Amino acid sequence: MSETEHSPDAAVTLTPAQAALRIRAVPWYAVALALLALVLPFLEGVPLIGWLASPFQRIQLTYGLVFGIAALAFNLLLGYTGLLSFGHAVFFGSAAYAAGLLVKYLHVSSMEGFLLAGCVSSLALAAGFGAVCVRYTRIFFSILTLALSQIVWALALKFFWITNGTDGLRIPTPTLLLGLVGVPDDKVRFLSFTYYYYVLAVFFICMVALGMIAASPFGKALQAIRDNEIRAQFVGIEVWRYRWSAFVVSGAFTGVAGTLFAPLNGLTTPDILHWTFSGKIVFMTVLGGFKSFSGPILGGVAYNYLETYVIKTTEYWQMLLGIILVALVLIMPQGIIGALGWLVHRRFGRR
Repeated sequence: MSETEHSPDAAVTLTPAQAALRIRAVPWYAVALALLALVLPFLEGVPLIGWLASPFQRIQLTYGLVFGIAALAFNLLLGYTGLLSFGHAVFFGSAAYAAGLLVKYLHVSSMEGFLLAGCVSSLALAAGFGAVCVRYTRIFFSILTLALSQIVWALALKFFWITNGTDGLRIPTPTLLLGLVGVPDDKVRFLSFTYYYYVLAVFFICMVALGMIAASPFGKALQAIRDNEIRAQFVGIEVWRYRWSAFVVSGAFTGVAGTLFAPLNGLTTPDILHWTFSGKIVFMTVLGGFKSFSGPILGGVAYNYLETYVIKTTEYWQMLLGIILVALVLIMPQGIIGALGWLVHRRFGRR
C-alpha cells in the first residue's frame, strides 16, 4: 500500500509534485482584511466607518503596509533563522537613497526604476554584509550588523556633496507602471488612492513570495538551523550558505520596502539608516509576534498608527511611546497575533 493511502488525506491521492503545489487554506480573517483593504478607498462616505477611509488614514495604512513588508522580511532572519539583526535599516535606507540618487543625477521619475535600483543596492549590500556577519551568531552577529550599518549611516551623513547630508534627497512623485500612470496634480489624491493600490499590490506580491519561501524546503532548513545547528549540519545542511542566503533574501525584500517608502515620505535622510530605525523594525516584528508568519505585518501597521497618534498627543511622545510599548510587550509576550490566538481559543476552543 502506498504512503498516500496511509495518510489522513488518502481520499484524494496526490503525486509528490501535486503535494508540493498544494496551498493551505487561507484563514477567513486574512481574506476579510484583504477585501477591506481593496474596497477601503470607496468607503469614505459611509456613516460610522467613513473616517477609517479618509485620505489621511489611507496614507497611514500605506506607511503601515511598507513597514509590514520590512518586518516580514526581517522575520525571515529572526523568526525562521534565529538571527537578530540590528542593522536592517541599512537595506531599507540604501534602497531609498538609491531612488534619491537616481532622481538627483539621472532625473529618473519611474517607480519601476526606483524599485530596480533599490533592489540592486540592498541586494549588493546584503550579499557583502552577509558574507561577514553570518559566520557568527547571537550577540556577535547582532553587533556586527549594527557596526556595518553605522558605517553606511556615517557615509550618508558625511558625504554631503553626494547625499546632501542631513538635508537629505528629495523624492518627487513618480510615474507608475512604466509611465502609464503619469504625475498627477493632486498629490494627496495620488498617495491616498493610486499609490495606495500600487503599494498594496507590491505588498501582496512580497507576502506571497515570502510565504512560499518560508514554506519551501529552504524555509524548513532555516528552521532546522534555528532549532539545532549541530543536528542540521549532521543531516547535510550547509549552515553558512543557508544563513547567507536568508540574509540576502531578507535584505532584498527590506530594500523593496525602503524604495516604496521614499516617494511616500517625499524625502530621504540619514535617519532611516541609523541603528534606531533598525530598532523600530525589530520592535515591529516583536510587537506583532515573530513566531508566526503574519505577526510582523500586524506589528508594522500597529506600530505606525501608534507612533503617529502618540506624536499628536504630547511633545514628550518618545517617553509615552516607550511606556506603551514596554507595557504591550509585558501584557502580550507572544505579540499581537499570539494575544488574538489566545482570545480565539478562550472563546471558541472549549466548546
